Amino acid sequence: MLKFYHAPWSRSSTVFWLLEELGVDYEMELVDIRGEGGAPEEYRKIQPNKKVPAIEHDGTVVTERAAITIYLGDTFPEKGLAPAVGDPDRAAYLSTLVYHDAVFDPVVCAKVHGLSYVSNDYPFGLYDDMVANLERKLSNQPWAAGERFTLADVILGGGINYVMNMLKALPERPVFRDYVARTTDRPAYRSSAERDAAMAAQIPFFQKMMAGGKA
Repeated sequence: MLKFYHAPWSRSSTVFWLLEELGVDYEMELVDIRGEGGAPEEYRKIQPNKKVPAIEHDGTVVTERAAITIYLGDTFPEKGLAPAVGDPDRAAYLSTLVYHDAVFDPVVCAKVHGLSYVSNDYPFGLYDDMVANLERKLSNQPWAAGERFTLADVILGGGINYVMNMLKALPERPVFRDYVARTTDRPAYRSSAERDAAMAAQIPFFQKMMAGGKA
């Protein structure tokens, strides 16, 4: 049994897409992270900070997108979406996943909130260095791990898509636009995005936003 803890239009949306890419059976449990006080206290037993995503597989709980991706890719090797141990692409695959969670997300948050600092102040380094790194990487290869699509492209592609097109916190450079177009031109992305939007439309927080009110 695989259970997926999810909140529509959140950081867990990429794991929703990832599960659709894998095509495995799972049960979804919605977590109300946007209600007063955030997710219910009971949810801390699954995720200590009451964040999504999280999964529970045969009694084992896994949190954080990088860990969830590695775990699921290795649990379902027959899907061919995760380079195996010994594969030359494995290092780039793992590095991309951890880089996204440990560098990309934090520097974007720092940028959006106007945090001023020098590189040695924080372990995630500088925003400009992150942008240059991703532009260089994606200019030299079509996918995160090399020449083939992997689950790392779900996480990185989803992140770049949201930050560039929704948050407007990443420059719209051709290499980023082309990469997002490649990653989102997949049936699993379209399916999960449509279902996610339908679920979000049922949530009062987003209903108010869509109606033009202050959420």
